[in-house]
Order: sequence, then C-alpha cells, then structure tokens
Amino acid sequence: MTTSTNKITLAELEKSTHDSGISRALYVFRRWPLVPFFILGILILCALFSPLLAPYEPEKDQLRAVLAMPAWAEACEEGQISNKFKPCNTNGIGLGKDEKKYYFVLGADQLGRDLLSRIIYGARLSLSLAAVAIIIGTIFGTTVGLVAGYYGGIIDEIIMRIVDVFNAIPYLLLAIALVFVLGQSFAVVAFVLALGAWAGIARLVRGQTLQVRNFDYIALARVAGASTPRIMVRHLLPAVGNTVVVATTLQVGNTILSESILSFLGAGVPPPTPSWGADISNGREYLGSAWWVAFFPGIAIFLTVLSFNFVGDWLRDRWDPRLRQI
Repeated sequence: MTTSTNKITLAELEKSTHDSGISRALYVFRRWPLVPFFILGILILCALFSPLLAPYEPEKDQLRAVLAMPAWAEACEEGQISNKFKPCNTNGIGLGKDEKKYYFVLGADQLGRDLLSRIIYGARLSLSLAAVAIIIGTIFGTTVGLVAGYYGGIIDEIIMRIVDVFNAIPYLLLAIALVFVLGQSFAVVAFVLALGAWAGIARLVRGQTLQVRNFDYIALARVAGASTPRIMVRHLLPAVGNTVVVATTLQVGNTILSESILSFLGAGVPPPTPSWGADISNGREYLGSAWWVAFFPGIAIFLTVLSFNFVGDWLRDRWDPRLRQI
C-alpha cells in the first residue's frame, strides 16, 4: 500500500513567491501615497534648486522663438523662424556663427520664454507663498480656535460670529481688493492667502477643543494650579495637533490654487516673476494655436493640488482611529 505525499513543486513555489511579492507591493502602495510623495519631492527639489535645474533664465525673452513648439513636437512649417530654436528642425534654415540653438522641451510662450524654466521657478513661488501663508494662518487659526473652545460662553460666541462673518464675505473679491489697495508684492499676496486659511482651521480646532477640555487630565491640570496658557500649550495643543496637521496639509492645495487664481486675474505677484497662474492667463489667448503655453502650467497646478490632497487624506486615515484601515 503506497501513500502519496504532498510536495510543493518549484513552479508552485515561484508562483507563490511572485504572488506574495505582488501582494506586498500592492499593500505598500495602498498604505503609502508613494506617487504623491514622489511628485511633491520633485516640486520641492525644483523650488530649492531652481537655478541649477532650469535650463534657461525664466524671464529672458527670445523674440525669435515666440510660441516655439515643444521639442518633441513635429517641425514647424517652412519659413517660421522660431523653428530654428527646436532640435527637430529639418527645413535647412541655418544659424549664424554667434547664434545659440535653444531646446525648449515644453515649448516657449508668447515672448519666447522657456516654459520648463518658468514652471520650475513657478514651483518656488507657489510653495514659498503657500508655506508663509499656511504658517501664519495655522498659528493664528489655532490660537483663535483654542481660545474659543477653552473659554466657551460669550468669548466663543463672539469669535465664532466673527468667523461666520468672514466666511460670508466672498474671499476672491476681498483678496483682489486688498491686493490692489495694498499693492502687488510677495508679502501682500502671502497676507491675503493667510486670510483664506485661518478661518477653517480655527473652526476645526475649536470643535476639537470643546471635546478635549472636559477630559480628566485637563481638570487635574486646573486643580494642580496650571495657568491657562500652560494648559493650552502643554495639554490642549498636543491633543488637537493631529487635526491641525491634517487641516494644514489639506489647506496647502487650496492655498496654491488660490494663488494661481489671483495670478490668473492679474492680482498675484507682479510680472515678470514666473507664476503658474500668470502663465495660464498668458496662454488663454493662444489655446487654439499654442495650447502648450497654458496646458503645462495647468498640469503643474493640477498635480500639486491633487498630491497635497492625497497626502492630507492619508494623514487623516492614519491618525483617525475611526477611519484607520488594516
């Protein structure tokens, strides 16, 4: 009488290992927003090392390369002088001895400025404005929310009514009015963007503080004689810290989008400073003939805002036990 034994063949073992490798990869992609991290990493590198990464000066005009097509596009029609500035030039138009051949990877705008260079420098402007505005808005909004939630009563009522009045004002109209009254500059635009960031954070922090202030350890701190500022900084702030970080991350995308809208409407940082919104505004007149002028800055805004939103959602899912997934 023979007995059969179960043996794992080499093919089955390789298949099992392959399946487990795919499962681990899918698990990592599911648990970590690797693609948004990669995109944001590239943007941060562009912002920090713009002079090293940009192929040309973003504000330098090349009038002979007006609306030059991207380098990977087909050659222009014969006779278009801007064709000299593309590596795909095949119509025999030569360059002078002292002329330099330009390779516009993403094309050039209506003044012959390299779009890739302007997008790289535009990342520095957008991230810098967003960082300053978010820091100011987060500090102010968190302070207001802590005060309103901790004291409650008439103080909470007054602060929340101020927040409601501020939210009722059309933000875009207010921002444009302030920029034109105070003047177009980096500081003014950052201040205007901070105005749009503090109210939402204040409301979230206030709601979280209303829950935390009734916990036992807060009552014990009062009994032990801790001052109100100490209770807010040492006990309440760490308790609402996760909420503040998540709200701040989600607010970054909205701030960058607001800055782009202001630049599109002519109320952002004054030209010729590279700005994604301003480049889209410049390209709207050429959508039919030179689509790349507005398309690539728009893609940069889209990817940046989407990446920050994904990272914010990931932080919320990781830090909120009610939303945590296995």
